[in-house]
Amino acid sequence: MTIPTAPTRRPALVAVAHGSRDPRALRTVRALLDRVRALRPGLDVRLGHIELNDPPLADTLAGLSGEAVLVPLLLGRGHHVKRDLPAALAAAPHLRGVVAPALGPHPLLALALHARLLAAGWDAEGPGQAVVLAAAGSRDPDSAVDTARTAALLGARLGGVPVVPAYASAAAPTVPEAVAALTARGLRRIAVAAYFTAPGRFATQSVGAAPWIASAPLGAHPAMARLVLYRYDQARYDQARHDQAISATPGAHRLFAVGAP
Repeated sequence: MTIPTAPTRRPALVAVAHGSRDPRALRTVRALLDRVRALRPGLDVRLGHIELNDPPLADTLAGLSGEAVLVPLLLGRGHHVKRDLPAALAAAPHLRGVVAPALGPHPLLALALHARLLAAGWDAEGPGQAVVLAAAGSRDPDSAVDTARTAALLGARLGGVPVVPAYASAAAPTVPEAVAALTARGLRRIAVAAYFTAPGRFATQSVGAAPWIASAPLGAHPAMARLVLYRYDQARYDQARHDQAISATPGAHRLFAVGAP
């Protein structure tokens, strides 16, 4: 996979996690960022949370100077990516920064999901199989579009096995509803793939509805670390192109939007 190149000066990578009361979540995110640092020695990698955990994103940004790229550890578009993160960056005028796209959808996520299913006991040769892709859910319709695209990527990776998106909150169907619908189609070996960055209440609730096997959250899988860096590089590349266009256009305003997946 080709990762876009960007200018030589490297802004800080600020990984933005949602936060959770589950203590495993913070441990998992820290392990993921350790992998990111190992892949890119010398890169300044920081962590900030939207809520519930320390450090808060505002504190992380306050402790930086120069340039930063905010990489959401979130799996699709939604209010946090579209509103909260740009607002947090705007509230740190001492920084020049950009918000990278959400992690998903991307083939690296399908790779990690497949690996987690295999670790849980997925048997590629078994009959009557299906997967429920259990996501957090959002009222933003773009989030559901992104989850559906990931479901399609995973289904293709599994050789055409049905993969149905389902949600722990804010959207339909729920995981039990998706399981029931697949059962009604005569499918009996139904796995639940935990489409979550880290453990937490929604992940635990979702895998509890699995009638067969359930995979662990994506966590610190190596593909996740690669994807975090891909989004970081993508955001830098897009910003560099934007800046070049601005410099070549007399009278243009310096506006920069979040890149597309």
